[in-house]
Amino acid sequence: MHRLEDRDYECPTLPVCFWPWRRFVAIGFSILALCIAAFAGAPVQGGTLPSPMFPADNWWNLDISTAPVDPNSAAFISFINTGSVKRMHPDCGGDVSPGSAEIYGFPYIVVDGAQTKKTVSFLYADESDGVDRSTGQSYPFYPIPDEAITQAHWIEGGWPGNVDRRDTDRHILIFDRDNQYLYELWNAFYDGSRWQAGSGAFFDTKTNNRRPDGWTSADAAGLAILPGLMRYDEVYGTDEIRHAFRVTVRATNGYVYPASHRAGTNPLALPMGARLRLKAGTDISRYEPEVQRIFRAMKNYGLIVADNGADMYVSGTYDTRWNNDILNPAFASLTASDFEIVKLGYRPPVQPPDAVYFPHIAAGGGYTTVFALANTGATTASGSLTLTDQRGSPLSVSIGGASGSDFLVTIPPGGVRILTASALNSSDPTKSGWAVLRSGGGSLDGVATFRYSSGGALKAAAGVLASQPTDSATIPVDNDDSLERFTGVALANPGDREIRVQIQVLDQDGNVTQTVSPESLNPLGARKQVAAFLHQLVPATLRFRGSMVLTTGASGQFVATALLQDRGMLSAVPVVR
Repeated sequence: MHRLEDRDYECPTLPVCFWPWRRFVAIGFSILALCIAAFAGAPVQGGTLPSPMFPADNWWNLDISTAPVDPNSAAFISFINTGSVKRMHPDCGGDVSPGSAEIYGFPYIVVDGAQTKKTVSFLYADESDGVDRSTGQSYPFYPIPDEAITQAHWIEGGWPGNVDRRDTDRHILIFDRDNQYLYELWNAFYDGSRWQAGSGAFFDTKTNNRRPDGWTSADAAGLAILPGLMRYDEVYGTDEIRHAFRVTVRATNGYVYPASHRAGTNPLALPMGARLRLKAGTDISRYEPEVQRIFRAMKNYGLIVADNGADMYVSGTYDTRWNNDILNPAFASLTASDFEIVKLGYRPPVQPPDAVYFPHIAAGGGYTTVFALANTGATTASGSLTLTDQRGSPLSVSIGGASGSDFLVTIPPGGVRILTASALNSSDPTKSGWAVLRSGGGSLDGVATFRYSSGGALKAAAGVLASQPTDSATIPVDNDDSLERFTGVALANPGDREIRVQIQVLDQDGNVTQTVSPESLNPLGARKQVAAFLHQLVPATLRFRGSMVLTTGASGQFVATALLQDRGMLSAVPVVR
């Protein structure tokens, strides 16, 4: 897929608009405008953003200060320096000239969740979001403010949307502050009746969802742009910058994780997604404090190759407060040779979770739950198994002659412990709930099997794999009351605050037929659990094939397993994340 290169702008000394008194007045009016717009819920150019964006373990926020150096690091740096030593450059700034439409850096827009969605027609519709996959037709999806049509400085390059400058990249970056959604467009243009763009991408910044392999985004690498920009609020803030920066090089070769898309095949060049790291020994003490903050982030989080453009250009926001009299010479004092390439496709070693969850257990009334716990590590593991009932209270059971709701376990490397949880008294009614296995050291995992016996004979057994909390889950549904076949869910809230759960019911073609917020799940209090079949939560699904999607939005996370009943036989299967 061909992509336009970033413009090789030189950020000059910014003239009249950076005279002290004019700068003070401009900043004052800008702050006042932002406050008024934010209060009114109106779109804001350059509004407040999270710092950093995306979860802490996202690739943009990954500390790579101790990651291994790639064996071909020197060769890659040598290729970048072909012809002349390449110096770094900050691709950010304010207006090209006082009052001009043209700007330096990336502008971005902050909107609320009520912003009207617009339809965008794409050149590369097959790799863009906001497109019906079955028809290839776009639908209202991108919350583009109308101000971007006629006003300058809302779109990269600075020109309004109705000015046809599709010979440039023309990115539009939009952050929905209410839902923490990020929308990005490349090569955008308003033709008088509708928006057009080369490609577009959506990112839920509460997750680490990656673009499908082979897909672009609004950036050639398939990555989000906004989280990788140098931002004025972070550079001149009091905290350290805790994310990598977006960088361009003149040529690339394929892609590596976390990128998903290629835009070059030069065998000597870096791939999209490659990480450059400022060498640890580079002395940055002579720079201004704000520059030191940038360079420390380059040592700890690095630069991610995201597009073809000018070598060693580090992307930043459009902001009239940038002082390029400081940034330009500071960046130019560093060359490509001051950097090294982190091992291509680097991912940190996966750390075992300190807790695993069993969303459904039962004891009493003929039920027992058998926990098969395993040590998957190379050292002795210890931890505790805690059982909780549906009301969020401790669930007392008998295990190995001991009674209680908390049980300590110690397992040698490669070892297994089988713990059978029974009712304290044989006459006790059935009590359901969930359990958590917390590690106090080492790697623990397992499966729980709840069994139902009657008259001394085993009637049903269902295994529940240990799982991790999530904010969304999909469960295939195959309900037919005439065959006594039903699909359900056991869902627990392991957190310390209540959550709210919405269920979307989709038919076999993926069309949403119902969206409900069942009373039993709204709210679901801290440590409480619900087990129910879909037709109990959504009555019109006694005969239904499709799926149900459970989501919590920003309210928190849950653990869940799918329940299947077929003519009285019960089984459980993991949910689809």
